[in-house]
Amino acid sequence: MHHLSVNFLFFLRQSSLVYVVFSNKTPMKRNQFFLYAVCFLIGFLTVIIQAEETVTPEQQRILRLKKFPVQNQAQWMTDYLLLPQGGLNNKDVIDVMRRIPRHRFVPPLPQSVAYWDQAIAIGHAQTISPPYIVAFMTEQLTPKPTDKVLEIGTGSGYQAAVLSLLVREVYTIEIVEPLGKQAEKLLKTLEMDNVHVRIGDGYQGWSEAAPFDSIIVTCSPESIPQPLIDQLREGGRMIIPVGERFQQSFYLCQKVNGKLNKERLNQTLFVPMTGKAEEQRTVQPDVKNPTIIGGDFNEVREDGLPVGWHYARNVEILTLNDVSGGKKMARFINKPEKKITQNDHINAKNQTLSEPQIISQVLQGFAVDGREVSKLKINYWIRGQQIVARHGHVMTPTGIISFFDENRRQIADIPLGSCRGTFTWEEVLRNIPVKPETREAVLLIGLPLATGQLDVHSIVVGCADDTVSE
Repeated sequence: MHHLSVNFLFFLRQSSLVYVVFSNKTPMKRNQFFLYAVCFLIGFLTVIIQAEETVTPEQQRILRLKKFPVQNQAQWMTDYLLLPQGGLNNKDVIDVMRRIPRHRFVPPLPQSVAYWDQAIAIGHAQTISPPYIVAFMTEQLTPKPTDKVLEIGTGSGYQAAVLSLLVREVYTIEIVEPLGKQAEKLLKTLEMDNVHVRIGDGYQGWSEAAPFDSIIVTCSPESIPQPLIDQLREGGRMIIPVGERFQQSFYLCQKVNGKLNKERLNQTLFVPMTGKAEEQRTVQPDVKNPTIIGGDFNEVREDGLPVGWHYARNVEILTLNDVSGGKKMARFINKPEKKITQNDHINAKNQTLSEPQIISQVLQGFAVDGREVSKLKINYWIRGQQIVARHGHVMTPTGIISFFDENRRQIADIPLGSCRGTFTWEEVLRNIPVKPETREAVLLIGLPLATGQLDVHSIVVGCADDTVSE
């Protein structure tokens, strides 16, 4: 600030000299006048530059925020789909989630679909993460306006856009060139000038811009790449999904005395980190013999959630008292809905919305090659109390199996075990045709479209009897 005051006084002095020159009737040599004019210009530019330098990182962040007012659908998504799930507490992250126009970062779809809490295929076998996961991962970094952040896996640019309104600079790497260029173009169109995009293998990081205050990885390697560890500054934080292709966990890492301290968080499912990371993968899924793990719910993590399942919401693992052998079951509870009228978050008037959506579910992905497997057998047991369809829905499935092709485009959603009311134990048994273009599937168990209480045990997935598997 002292430098700004001195330069401002210098500017005033030179301005007064120029004024004297013009007001004085005494003739002046041309080069002497030119010297005064140059000094005037230097003083003026110095004041401007010094004024820009005195803008704090937080003030710069606020200026960027002003370009993005709260979006109706983004606010509805945040308040009615994300916050009710719990686990999001950073006010700045929540505020940014209400501002970013997510529909700009997905392929042409009905605009409302972009704001559902789900992953969406963006081409080239890549996806945009569910908005809850974007917010969750961002919050783990505890972002600050002074931070320089590295992102591995630009995708469509949505995660980088969220970070751009929270930190000083974002460096993001995308291995798929068309996606990287498209994301860079969109981010420039949105005037997110603090985001720098590179096309390349994220395994190697961005050494020229290191060290980074935080690193966020939006694709899953089997182990943490050493270059990313090296490029994280002392005390810096990294959030990364690590594990086998369909069995992964988030790890929150912090660099302390040159070493990486790791904390295992939620189970998750991301697309694999391609390039060198995929070349080093030692465990590959068995595409000819699709199956799941943890269908008996006998193993639970330290947080009480079942092993093998990701995005677990409002589920409790209990011992079955009425079944011999000490079997375990999963209990899913969705509270009955209270209808309200909400006009604040949407354009249409008198639109009836349900109360904030509480999700009760577990999911698990697995490999299945439709060229090798023609049918899947899915078997489990259910018991229900007061199960009622959510507002706007007719079906009340207790499970959904979703199939995807090699580009992770969704091929089909097939509901399983639809039920209503209160009932004792009954078996769900389905043989599901598998289309030849299928390469992977995700099984959801719970109450995705209903309220009430659902108990489930003994989930088994495998090839149907008439499927030939070598």
